Amino acid sequence: MNPASEQLSLLATDGPAHQSATDAVRLLLFNAQHASVESSRCQAEWIAGQEGADIAILTEVSSTQGRRRPRHRAHRARVRHRDRPQPSAPDCRTVIACRTSAVRTVPSPVTVTPHRAPTARVSVGGHDIGVLGLYVPSRGPKGQRNVAKRAFQESVTESLPRLLAAFPDMPVIVAGDLNVIERGHQPPHKVFGNWEYDFHDSYQAAGLTDAFRHLHPDEVAHSWFGRSGNGFRFDHLFVSTPHAEHVLACNYHQEAREAGLTDHAVMTLRLGLPSTPGEQGEARATRAD
Repeated sequence: MNPASEQLSLLATDGPAHQSATDAVRLLLFNAQHASVESSRCQAEWIAGQEGADIAILTEVSSTQGRRRPRHRAHRARVRHRDRPQPSAPDCRTVIACRTSAVRTVPSPVTVTPHRAPTARVSVGGHDIGVLGLYVPSRGPKGQRNVAKRAFQESVTESLPRLLAAFPDMPVIVAGDLNVIERGHQPPHKVFGNWEYDFHDSYQAAGLTDAFRHLHPDEVAHSWFGRSGNGFRFDHLFVSTPHAEHVLACNYHQEAREAGLTDHAVMTLRLGLPSTPGEQGEARATRAD
């Protein structure tokens, strides 16, 4: 079984398929928490049941997840997706999954551990969308503290201008668990260094807009909670700045985390598109939280 068909099972479900939207990009960001085979089955059924999501970015996916599940169940769900090749050594990765078959894998612009940064061109309603999923390494063990994290972040920062250039004049979405927080985060966390805040800043510098902050400039939101209960906004969605005005909704949802399916909040995005190429996009006034 080749890597692409191995991963077809990640969003498998025995339930009926949902109809994909044609007037908006509907994307869901989900941290798989290095799930076991059984836990990944529960996650897959939950994700496939989300009628308001046609594209799913799964972070922290086990390098063996999906191998033991039958391919035909994903076909019944009409869920197709592509993924970067397996890592050469055991490591978590990121997966881009779609309900539509109009997906084309493109080489990741991130050269360090690219299995954590898959890239795809997805067609929605006749419009092409560039998508990059990211799973930034954690700080790592004491002897290698921040080595992998720094290397990956530097590679991502260097790649962002190339990513936007590869998808000219079309919406580009970058979504993932960045394992960093924004400047001015509430509550503040002294553990983060300037190099980590600089990484978050690099998205705006490259021409990407924080979709959540664009709609909710002052809202305190968290996607992960430490043992002490302190919250962190680790999960992020960015949209190419020229298309930020068409962001209709971007929110965090705690239900899956509270149900024990993941230890992160789920994040969702709805980005308006013209009903046919060349028409004006959906009016900003119709935006829904």
